[in-house]
Amino acid sequence: MKVMQLLPELNSGGVERGTLEIARALIAGGHESLVVSNGGRMVTQLEAEGSTHLTLPVHKKALSSLWQIRPLRKLILQHRPDIVHVRSRVPAWLTHFALKGIPAHQRPHLITTVHGFYSINRYSQIMTQAEKVIAVSDSVVKYITDNYKNCPPEDIVRIYRGIDPNAFPHGYQPSAQWQNQTFKDFPELENKFLICLPGRITRLKGHETLIALVQQLQQHYPQLHAVVVGGADPKKAAYLKEMQDSIQAKGLSEKITFAGHRSDIREWLAFSDVVLSLSNQAETFGRTALEALSVGTPVIGWNRGGVAEILSHVYPQGLIAVDDQSALLSAVKKHIDAPKQVEPVNMFSLKDMCDQTLDLYQQLLN
Repeated sequence: MKVMQLLPELNSGGVERGTLEIARALIAGGHESLVVSNGGRMVTQLEAEGSTHLTLPVHKKALSSLWQIRPLRKLILQHRPDIVHVRSRVPAWLTHFALKGIPAHQRPHLITTVHGFYSINRYSQIMTQAEKVIAVSDSVVKYITDNYKNCPPEDIVRIYRGIDPNAFPHGYQPSAQWQNQTFKDFPELENKFLICLPGRITRLKGHETLIALVQQLQQHYPQLHAVVVGGADPKKAAYLKEMQDSIQAKGLSEKITFAGHRSDIREWLAFSDVVLSLSNQAETFGRTALEALSVGTPVIGWNRGGVAEILSHVYPQGLIAVDDQSALLSAVKKHIDAPKQVEPVNMFSLKDMCDQTLDLYQQLLN
């Protein structure tokens, strides 16, 4: 098979990671893998792993992007992929118009993956116009069937995102060296019950909820400490300051640590006693929650979106009613009073995701 994947850029993020994972699986299976994007820092890795990267500015939400229709059509005719797999809205529109100019019998098969709960409009509907539409969770299947009646249910294929269990092994513990360095950088974390809120600093991730939680728990549980693992975009500096001021005003500066942007997220997830998932909006999947559970750290999260699906399969006792602050409080108390065990995770694997995607490609060709 020859498969061409399209996405805006290759810098960082779940869509990008998924693209590289499928590219790697195609090469491992003896197939050909092409990726079209505006480039980015992950291109080097993509090419080192055997794929061909074709640079085309398919990333701008602007009318000027329409100039890319003809160059994209040329790439498709030149490389003749069996399948074109589109993962984002601008590339989906460009592909739609590029394929129109190719005689029907010469067109590749078209697949899309719906990675997000996009705003509901004609612009987003393009993601549901393909021979097969991959949804990354049941929540996304529901989003498509509720909002896009043009998409026949039998064309929607649910393929969960997956992680490599070898990268997040059950019972994993950070090295003594890592722990020593961490206690040196953050001495306030030593001998504490750590609750971790991973994710970028944005209003969506539930930091206010965390602050309120720590405020309620601190008197009864002096050993409790919260750590926020994730950086703030320069554009979010004002929000970060607002949060830090609020923490100071509440006298919680000694209780909440901001670790900043980290590349050692696995270590932080394994090192924490509990990981929280408190996003104000449903997430389509919830990879970080899955990574925490995979290493054996309990996750407590709102019962919505992809995180709820993962918890209901892997750690149902971590599920709490959306925005129910008292349920959150009592769930965290229970975990402090009696540490809980997480069973090894035996679903949501990267191998399953790749196998199911390649099977779908094969089905279309047959």
